[in-house]
Amino acid sequence: MKIGLISDIHSNLAAFKAVLSDMPKVDGIICIGDLVGYGAEPNEVVKLARSKEVRAVMGNHDYAAVTKDVRGMNDRAATAALWTADVLSQENLDYLASLPHHLEFNVRGQRIYAVHGSPRDPLSEYVFPDFSNRDLAEVVREVEADVIVLGHTHIPMNRMVLGKAIINPGGVGQPRDRDPRASYAVLDLSREVKILFRRVEYDVEAAAEKIKAAGLPEELATRLFFGW
Repeated sequence: MKIGLISDIHSNLAAFKAVLSDMPKVDGIICIGDLVGYGAEPNEVVKLARSKEVRAVMGNHDYAAVTKDVRGMNDRAATAALWTADVLSQENLDYLASLPHHLEFNVRGQRIYAVHGSPRDPLSEYVFPDFSNRDLAEVVREVEADVIVLGHTHIPMNRMVLGKAIINPGGVGQPRDRDPRASYAVLDLSREVKILFRRVEYDVEAAAEKIKAAGLPEELATRLFFGW
């Protein structure tokens, strides 16, 4: 049993397509939030995710697109969120509004819990790879799961604390670990829990040009070349 783990696509259709093309055969795909935001092709990304029957949780940018509530966002993120809200079709807005804040399910006896930010703050808390064991334990202490999958930071993570595997597949559409390649992971539950991280080249220049052509903040295009 293999599950594709993706997160933070952020309306970057080229990166999303590259990841789907690279991904080995899996039994399902889970998106750990933020299908939209920052990038220039939100409708296309949501349509593709739905066509592939991706199970998704809501991210903070998905929430902002649905509600136009951009409190707590920086100016660039807020501008992109409001632009996204205006260009999304009603069907896709309704889809984003229907997304749960977390998912819980069992696969071959393994309990999986997926949330964009953290179990205690599903939309907003950043859980970084350099958290101390004590801090990480506090984040996940109340969750009864064997595998906890997080997003939001756009940085890959594979930690173990309190007997729980804490995984972040990194960012598909806007990596922030100084590697501009799209990031995703495959969770293998065939016998024991294994995680494979993958990086994929995609047409960054094309994605950046679409951001600029849409009139979105230019920094959102520039950062794609550097992975920050």
